[in-house]
Amino acid sequence: MSQVQGDKWNLILDAAYELFGANGFYETKMSEIAERAGIAKGTLYLYFSSKEQLFTAMTKRDFEQFLEQLTNGLQQSESLKERLSEVASHHLRYFYNRRDYTKLFFMMPNNDPEMLQEIQSFMVQYIRILADMLEIDGFKEPKLLAKSFIGILDMMKMDILFDPSFQEEDVCQRVVFATDLFMNGCMHQK
Repeated sequence: MSQVQGDKWNLILDAAYELFGANGFYETKMSEIAERAGIAKGTLYLYFSSKEQLFTAMTKRDFEQFLEQLTNGLQQSESLKERLSEVASHHLRYFYNRRDYTKLFFMMPNNDPEMLQEIQSFMVQYIRILADMLEIDGFKEPKLLAKSFIGILDMMKMDILFDPSFQEEDVCQRVVFATDLFMNGCMHQK
């Protein structure tokens, strides 16, 4: 793909992200995305044959960026607690920074096999990153622990996405809480 084609492709994905995030998948029209990207609707169809294909490509790019940024952040962390804190911070800040785009997460194509495959692939990679980290630190059942930690963070993201009063300090508090809970178990909460 040439630089011009790559730039146009990213413009399309950026426009799609904004519109799908603000309006949801079903309420967003391809013509609106083309207009937001500053291209003709026919040009949009040269890149993506359907709205589902565009949504999947946009999501895949977002997943790749998420995992790349997480991996880079983990390389800067030395202790297990620092790495867990990095995971929690990255996960929760991802949603905090996108809290105005909640429709991306709740109004997506729900029966598109390619989209479901991308979600599954992302989760496998995300779990693998955490499980490998935990296995290096000698934990038994690292994959189950990784799934558990992600589950804790996924429940905390709901506050971010649905509570309009949620602030940066709330993110920080959840990062510390999730990390400490995972490091020490529930017993320290007594």
